[in-house]
Amino acid sequence: MTIRTILVDDEPLAIQGLQLRLEKHEDVEVVDTCSNGREAIRAIKTHKPDLVFLDIQMPGFDGFSVIQGLMEVEPPLFVFVTAYSDHAIRAFEAQAVDYLMKPVEEDRLADTMDRIRQRLSEKRGVEEVGRLKEVLAEVAPDAIEGVDTGEDAHASSRYEKLINIKDRGQIFRVDVDSIEKIDAAGDYMCIYTGDNTLILRETMKDLEKRLDPRRFQRVHRSTIVNLDLVRQVKPHTNGECFLVLDSGSQVKVSRSYRDVVARFVH
Repeated sequence: MTIRTILVDDEPLAIQGLQLRLEKHEDVEVVDTCSNGREAIRAIKTHKPDLVFLDIQMPGFDGFSVIQGLMEVEPPLFVFVTAYSDHAIRAFEAQAVDYLMKPVEEDRLADTMDRIRQRLSEKRGVEEVGRLKEVLAEVAPDAIEGVDTGEDAHASSRYEKLINIKDRGQIFRVDVDSIEKIDAAGDYMCIYTGDNTLILRETMKDLEKRLDPRRFQRVHRSTIVNLDLVRQVKPHTNGECFLVLDSGSQVKVSRSYRDVVARFVH
């Protein structure tokens, strides 16, 4: 698997340094380099890379503006690279896979590339399944009905009852039943248990695989709730609504996830 990559930075030495470090990763192919945000948007639309290392602090058109300029296309994976640590929260809110501080350390870069490989492997696996289903639908329409029927008789046993969370130098063993909601900020998850809030470094996609979908459902692009702890549904405007949880906190349900609310009103 070749990871087609674009590097974006207004400092030539920063690009050279990152290229030098990436040479040790044989599966990385740098297909283009860009010195500003507008060049980056054009290059990403032209090359359709798998990965972009994107400097945040650039004159005129910063890294966040590049993300906004790619809303209408299938985005690559982004890793933000910057000298300013105060951009970290915004970077994860922009769904960056990771955040690297300059000068980039080789060990830290290696960890980032491992995460990139995992994310790309998952993405390509889903695409392969999608293509298989399309072929089956054409040549054997009866067979497609059985593609998703791999559930075993003990489905609930696949999901975790306890989750270990390392936070603030301690390891907390959290009973899944006590989790009220989960908010995502990039690859960090905020786990709310009613009386405590813990930070878990994990993607929402990976965390969802560990939780029973019959109980834990997304109600927003970046929010999961425990359906067992929903006590009230409050209608809102434009087809949206709020879920009132056991603790009294309210979670907004976007229109894209209205089917979740249907479980409570029918």
